[in-house]
Amino acid sequence: MGEDYVIDFLSDEWILNSFLSFLYVSISLFIGFKLDIEKKFVFAKAIAYSLILFLFLYNFFHLHLGTWFFQKRLPLQLCYITQLICCIILFIPKKQLLFDLVFYCGVLGGFQALLTPLIDDYTGIKFFYFDYYFVHSTIVLFPLYLFYILKMKLTKYSWLKTFLFLNLLVVVIMPINFLLDSNYMYLSKPPNVDHPLASGIWPYYILKWEIFVLFLLYITYLIFNSRIFKN
Repeated sequence: MGEDYVIDFLSDEWILNSFLSFLYVSISLFIGFKLDIEKKFVFAKAIAYSLILFLFLYNFFHLHLGTWFFQKRLPLQLCYITQLICCIILFIPKKQLLFDLVFYCGVLGGFQALLTPLIDDYTGIKFFYFDYYFVHSTIVLFPLYLFYILKMKLTKYSWLKTFLFLNLLVVVIMPINFLLDSNYMYLSKPPNVDHPLASGIWPYYILKWEIFVLFLLYITYLIFNSRIFKN
């Protein structure tokens, strides 16, 4: 098992990877805008299929290397859950609730992961490095693509529904962490990154997250319903 690999904020590595991630998201959205309506959906499905492929490869390599553990690899991290939603949302008839969830969790959660990168149990295998950036960039890209290219809308109380969903996850995952001695969604201890919100003792840092997340969800809703950012 490797050690957690943290990429320092504003380091040369961080700047390069952030630029490449931004470029990937921007070019993908630009391509989406240029396609006709039928091909817009085809391109969206291609993005979803790529996430499915990386999901398979991620678990395959961990199984092959003997680094797949219940304490680490269950789909209980927020970005992992968001990735799963991105994989299925285009293939089910009723999408609105999932879109509300994946928009906030993808845009905010993915951006936060890119802002403070932490690759857990990194053994130096480049796939996991690339997987981290590709998946987190794509879970930012995908809901933006649905919003701007496929013209999906956020419902009026989508920010509140997402907050309630996140708290439901907390209620479910906390006892799982206790039983497995795991740290899914960082509910047992904060992540080892340099971030003011990733500090403090349990459970007080979680209460700090609650306030910040509720504020951030509402602000995001207001921004993407403003005239400047609205689709």
